[in-house]
Amino acid sequence: MTSLLKRVYTAFHPPTLPKSTAPEPLKFGILGAANIGPFALILPAKSHPEVVIYAVAARSLTKAQTYANKHGIEKAYEGYQAMLDDPEVDVVYNALPNALHYEWTMKALMAGKHVLNEKPFSDTAEEAREMFELAEKKGLVLLEAFHYRFHPAVKRAKEIIKSGEIGAVKEVSVDMLLPRGSFSEGDIRYDFSLGGGAFMDLGTYAMNSIRYFSSSNPTSVVEATYEAFEPKSPPPDYVKNVDRRMEVKLELGDITAIARCDFALPNLFGIIPRFPQINLKVQGDKGSLEMFNFILPTIYHSITVKTQGGSKRVERVYKAKEGKGEDWWTTWRFQLDAMVDRVRGREPDVWIAKGDTLANMEWIEKVYEKSGLGRRPRTDPIVDVLEQGK
Repeated sequence: MTSLLKRVYTAFHPPTLPKSTAPEPLKFGILGAANIGPFALILPAKSHPEVVIYAVAARSLTKAQTYANKHGIEKAYEGYQAMLDDPEVDVVYNALPNALHYEWTMKALMAGKHVLNEKPFSDTAEEAREMFELAEKKGLVLLEAFHYRFHPAVKRAKEIIKSGEIGAVKEVSVDMLLPRGSFSEGDIRYDFSLGGGAFMDLGTYAMNSIRYFSSSNPTSVVEATYEAFEPKSPPPDYVKNVDRRMEVKLELGDITAIARCDFALPNLFGIIPRFPQINLKVQGDKGSLEMFNFILPTIYHSITVKTQGGSKRVERVYKAKEGKGEDWWTTWRFQLDAMVDRVRGREPDVWIAKGDTLANMEWIEKVYEKSGLGRRPRTDPIVDVLEQGK
């Protein structure tokens, strides 16, 4: 209990380390004064000697200044382009709503900035391809922020599966279920025009983890059923086109996968709030692996391995046996380390490659197509940049 409390406290109150002078720290700019910013970047940067959170941009100067003052950020900009025009910004963290990922990541790349782009990477796979094409033409680093993949506990779970201890993988199931009240009715996650939907949010993790732990891509979407978000006081022209809940069955060759995602699990007996359910299970022909809380393992997690004959063990991994990291490093701190290494020309321990991101977006689109809700509309392409490579 003592080590747990110390680990969690340090994770959210990390030490502030002196910044390096050779090389000079990378200056990060944040697009959007989002709630995720402190967890995903600002806190991790405190303990990274090669990172300074230099700027933030919001739609209003007041909002940007308030955010900057709260988090000790030097520059505040009104409007996103103003920050991108600052030559001091080296790397951009795109924390904008889903539907704005394409436009502003493209514009950041056009401005010569490396980009850490929040998930889902875009609204469509076509947008994602164009973003990577431009990054490649510009020689810039572009990464999708699937932070959980960088944690040593997740790497350890994958090692166990690949070792053959549980045999050939037969089934993968993922639950990403949040209790009712997790998000307000006006939350952007319920806004279709901003790329909202349970599978566009929670489902990105489900799809990514299914593909990662099975080492396979889907071959078909067998079923995709949803429950629509229904506001208490819908406007007269309201269209039920956003999934509050989605259940999906996939085939990945000989592997079956089940994903369940829900923004608002109903209360038990109508009155008792549920706990979040963030679980993953991989069933093999010789045993199984279950991982509790694979998304935020720094706080607490467990990897339970059961094999034929009744043997069972539980592992918890907070620090890699080899390589960088402390037991209090969050998934985002490991992710930041990888991003900095790649920008600096060093090989990171873990990386999420272009093909991984593209496959994830392609199959998310196919899930929506199968459900009947249809794919999210793409943003108007920035064709001239791609053609000219400017």
